Amino acid sequence: MNEEYKTIGAQLDRCIRYLAEHGGLRKGHTVVLGCSTSEVAGGHIGKDSVPELGDAIAKAMIETCNDLGLHPVFQCCEHLNRALVMEREVLDRLRLTQVNVMPVPKAGGSAGAAAYKRFDSPAVAISMEADAAIDVGDTLVGMHIRPVAVPLRMEGEEAKVGHAHVVMAYARLPFIGGSRAQYPQR
Repeated sequence: MNEEYKTIGAQLDRCIRYLAEHGGLRKGHTVVLGCSTSEVAGGHIGKDSVPELGDAIAKAMIETCNDLGLHPVFQCCEHLNRALVMEREVLDRLRLTQVNVMPVPKAGGSAGAAAYKRFDSPAVAISMEADAAIDVGDTLVGMHIRPVAVPLRMEGEEAKVGHAHVVMAYARLPFIGGSRAQYPQR
């Protein structure tokens, strides 16, 4: 793997760890990654897909999530209706609706296609409500976070993976009950 891809993997690792810490993620939580390798490489989303970079990103996401006890999920591009690639065990445990497709770089995205190859038993779901998400390159990953999504952004240069803008979010429980209700500390 070239040095630039190692740096990009390390940037993503920092983002995942920051999200896990600041979002209060616990073992077993799901984290969706929406990623434009075009944007990470300095190009325009959907125009300059980089399969080798997608593999480096998938590797970093899977390894860091596994290290933290989280379940990595990859959002595909709009050509596959932003379907989600994950291990079959996660799809089955969450009782998600599976779809029949195999992502490839030009229809699914480079990171999603690489994740499909890297997972032991890959499966693709049409949608989900994840515990948290990372959006690398403005891929609109928020549609896959359960309510209520709380935006989280790192400051400075750490808020990028390669050349791509990064925004993260985690889900919190909705507050109910009005002014008389009391809430436990998170």
